[in-house]
Amino acid sequence: MENNQAPQVGTRTPTAAALGLAPLVLASASPRRAEILRIVGWPFVARVADVDESRIVGEGAVDYVQRLAREKAVAVAAASSGLVLGADTVVVIDGLVLGKPVDDEDARRMLKLLSGKWHEVLTGVALVRAADRREAVACERTRVRFAALSNEEVTWYVAGGEPLDKAGAYAVQGQAALFIEAVEGDYWNVVGLPIQLVYKLALRFDRHVNGR
Repeated sequence: MENNQAPQVGTRTPTAAALGLAPLVLASASPRRAEILRIVGWPFVARVADVDESRIVGEGAVDYVQRLAREKAVAVAAASSGLVLGADTVVVIDGLVLGKPVDDEDARRMLKLLSGKWHEVLTGVALVRAADRREAVACERTRVRFAALSNEEVTWYVAGGEPLDKAGAYAVQGQAALFIEAVEGDYWNVVGLPIQLVYKLALRFDRHVNGR
């Protein structure tokens, strides 16, 4: 008798607790960062960090994302226990630092800057242990190349609304995948969280951090 049932593959998802890692407090409202943590099975709770994200005049991109990541983690750690994760992402093209577009016109401007060129995605990551404020801060860099975009392609992409809450006005895991020619480095960094870097930083702390 023919078995028409599809094999059950990947039905069990072990959590990161099996590696001795404690749950995280994610100092972010980003659905993409939350989804990456879920994908790797790392338990977490999300708490929004209320910090001023303005860039200091003359501040370099790496210093900027690392400072914001740390400030977010520190702010949430003040009212939390355990290990707090903060992160911030920007896009750098020809020396310009691009955050999230303020409106559709700003999104079009950013996409035209990226069109047909390589750019860098930088994410600052900070882990802060609430109990003793011990911290680890680092930055991940990934290079991305956009295809040359026509005005019609830019208009189509912006009209869908996807660019508005993304650094650099695009989502590599979304419709913008149509325009990505190459990625050099950590793909998850471009999505919004370099999870392997987070894992390496977490290993610097005592495992099973409980905030006591």
